[in-house]
Amino acid sequence: MTVDAILESIPPLAVYLIVGLIIGLESLGIPLPGEIALVSAALLASRHTLDISPLWVGAAATIGAIIGDSIGYSIGRRYGMGLFERLGKRFPKHFGPGHVALAKQLFARWGVWAVFFGRFIALLRILAGPLAGALRMRYGRFLAANASGAVCWAGGTTAVVYYLGLAAEKWLSRFSWVALVVAIIVGIGMTLLLRERTRNLIAQLEDEHDWETLRKHD
Repeated sequence: MTVDAILESIPPLAVYLIVGLIIGLESLGIPLPGEIALVSAALLASRHTLDISPLWVGAAATIGAIIGDSIGYSIGRRYGMGLFERLGKRFPKHFGPGHVALAKQLFARWGVWAVFFGRFIALLRILAGPLAGALRMRYGRFLAANASGAVCWAGGTTAVVYYLGLAAEKWLSRFSWVALVVAIIVGIGMTLLLRERTRNLIAQLEDEHDWETLRKHD
């Protein structure tokens, strides 16, 4: 069985549900690859042989993001900052003191805009909902920023990837794969640079936290 045949056997509804579920769980605070799921579904929608609608992909991602963030907000509001201390002990790579400190710093500086733009940043996509609840942000403001950020992120990402997929399908029928490989390498390089920058900021904040702890003990 060919790859095309396997893809054509996948029901479109299953794609929408998977996208919504993964992004919803990620927004709730579970570290899952929501962006990869969205990009993959948008690329599938650009295949003319598949009956997957980019509109429904974007809608599923938006709904999943809003519901997941709202549930995460409720959990954070109920359990407070102690929730992150417990999660940090069990999942230090995602909820360590540096991650939470960086997210809190962004919230303190940007307020409700951190929720909106957090949809575009992997760290805040996971922490935004629970942290907003723990910091007692008003739910009305949170919901407005959450919903508008979800629409822009999900709709924008789906549209860009979908139309790039359409263009690539036509372009690759006439040109070689070399430029595509170069574009992928550049994209991966930019992603790694952003991750390294985030790691450096987290390490810096963890060092400051450790120094502050030592000063208190002294």
